[in-house]
Amino acid sequence: MIMANTLRQKLDAGKATIGTHFLSSDPDIPEIIGDTGLFDYGEYCAEYSAFDMQLLYHMARAGQCANLPLMLKPDQESQGYWAQAALGAGFKAVLFTDIRSGDDVVECHRTIAADTPDRGGHMGVKLRRPALSGYQPSDYLDDLNATVFLIMIEKNSALDNIDEILEVAKAKGVDMTQWGPADFGFSRGQPNLMHSPDIRPFEEEVIKKSIEHGVAPRIEIGEVEQAKRYMDLGVRHFCIGWDRFMYQTGLAQIGEGMRKLLETV
Repeated sequence: MIMANTLRQKLDAGKATIGTHFLSSDPDIPEIIGDTGLFDYGEYCAEYSAFDMQLLYHMARAGQCANLPLMLKPDQESQGYWAQAALGAGFKAVLFTDIRSGDDVVECHRTIAADTPDRGGHMGVKLRRPALSGYQPSDYLDDLNATVFLIMIEKNSALDNIDEILEVAKAKGVDMTQWGPADFGFSRGQPNLMHSPDIRPFEEEVIKKSIEHGVAPRIEIGEVEQAKRYMDLGVRHFCIGWDRFMYQTGLAQIGEGMRKLLETV
């Protein structure tokens, strides 16, 4: 049975969305996220993790158990292969990294779009999880066409080509852009730029241009309090928190509390 892409349904209905990141290679994590009932999707940051195709299957099953659509963020050098593998496993969205030009957007679209006359992609029929409980090509095609398509805007060259990129993105059905301040500063030879107020004009330019071109901007934040500024700029889509850092913060809080308590003994 193919899981409905509820993230696609929310986007098509014009609703705001909330996701959260996870880097852990434990399929329990997407199930835990989904069981809260508070998130529209979980983003597996595969670019920073260790995984294989079988793990993607287990993660997709866990997400399906908890009614949580999953998004894959793959590494640039292998993202075509892993994007197709993730969709075959049951992931519902792909966030492509390191976009530098309109041609990059075209290539990403070609990777995940169906190889049909109207879609113009290279994604053919994959006998993976959709085939496990009965195989209907029309159902597979409907699911594939519902894939949520995101691109990172995170390179200095991407800012130089922002209008071209967004024109192509709109034409190719990109659903959201994602600003990447860390890689942006890195690509300018300013690795600490993301921690400086000087990053804001670049960030706000990406948000403004995305809205102008009709492609929704998504922003990553670490704290709820950070959302208000972006909402005032027109942002309605957020991905908040990373499991690794939340776990670290939680451990630090309980560890410090116990250390202080034991110091009184």
